[in-house]
Amino acid sequence: MEPAAPTPGTPPSSPLERLTVLLVEDNLYIRDILAQTLRSLGFRKIALARNGEEAVGVLRRRGALASGGQAVLAVDLVISDMVMRPVNGLMLLKWVRQRKESPNRFMPFIMLSGAADREFVEAARDLGADEFLAKPFSVTAVYERLRWVIDHPRPFVCTRDYFGPDRRRHRGAPPADTGERRREGEEHATVVYSGDTIVRPKQAGDVWLFKLPNLMRQKMGLADPGEDFALPKGLLDEAEATLERHAADFHDWAGEYLKRLADAVEGARLVPGLRHRDFEAINATAHELRGEGGTFGYPLITLFAKSLYEATGQGSRQDDAALEVVKAHIDAMRAVIRDRISGDGGETGRELYRTLQQAIERWRPDLKKAEPAAPPPPAAATTAGKA
Repeated sequence: MEPAAPTPGTPPSSPLERLTVLLVEDNLYIRDILAQTLRSLGFRKIALARNGEEAVGVLRRRGALASGGQAVLAVDLVISDMVMRPVNGLMLLKWVRQRKESPNRFMPFIMLSGAADREFVEAARDLGADEFLAKPFSVTAVYERLRWVIDHPRPFVCTRDYFGPDRRRHRGAPPADTGERRREGEEHATVVYSGDTIVRPKQAGDVWLFKLPNLMRQKMGLADPGEDFALPKGLLDEAEATLERHAADFHDWAGEYLKRLADAVEGARLVPGLRHRDFEAINATAHELRGEGGTFGYPLITLFAKSLYEATGQGSRQDDAALEVVKAHIDAMRAVIRDRISGDGGETGRELYRTLQQAIERWRPDLKKAEPAAPPPPAAATTAGKA
């Protein structure tokens, strides 16, 4: 999707109108909503891809056109989901950062995922993501990530084992478990002011520190370094309202996914020999639901889907008792959608939560954890999980 560029000489209604963003998301419903959210914030040039493989094709084509003089088509920023097939967001990020065919190995990259667990955040960070946006998301969370990559781009570090944004956001010791051993301060690095040539250092202690011009701010017309990028509050309110209007559509979307879960359970009962296939589908569907419920005001869907995702992960049991646990999760989420239980649901939400925990304890006591007596109170879509 390549909307027409603004008419020459016409000032943009938002500085973001000058940028081109590549949005990579395999879920059509979420991709459409994210694209509309970005348009509400002021983007007019949005390229879309369904997975990392399509995204690589978009970047190749646009990179060739840009090098041929059509710079307006160059992608300035990537926002990509993590869990996709056949090429996921981590593989796409690795291609952007490490392959010579990448049109811009310094391209800002925001990873988006409902799997905001520590290991996924660290995997994205260690492959060179600039930011990590956790699902459920809000307009404010998207906006804050955009502001950060626009106003506070980190210098890029190149060592024998890593290429990407400096993982030290603050002065002090390196982040734990990153394998990064370089010393603090620029005096121990070779500072580079051009990104034309990237060669891995040969010695273990050698570090290249790339300090490049902020091309996005330049393209947006923000020349004053003291002028932070900001959108009018009215525009943000309008974007939030756009997202809220899609909440009604969530019921239909979630209903389809719950039917998909129920069909997988029935298939697993009828053909036990192919149960592994059905449980893979259940786990993938739970992953989608865990990332979206809170975005549209249903944090109980996120809570229950996360529980189902963890119960059906790699190496989990796939016997009849496991199917009963899946069915209990489906029943709980169906009740939320049927009765439109928003927020924590009050006493109704707590009763659903207790019923689900009792089913888990009955059928899969090995899954029982030290759970709270009631679901956590609803919160705005999380903004935790920076890369």
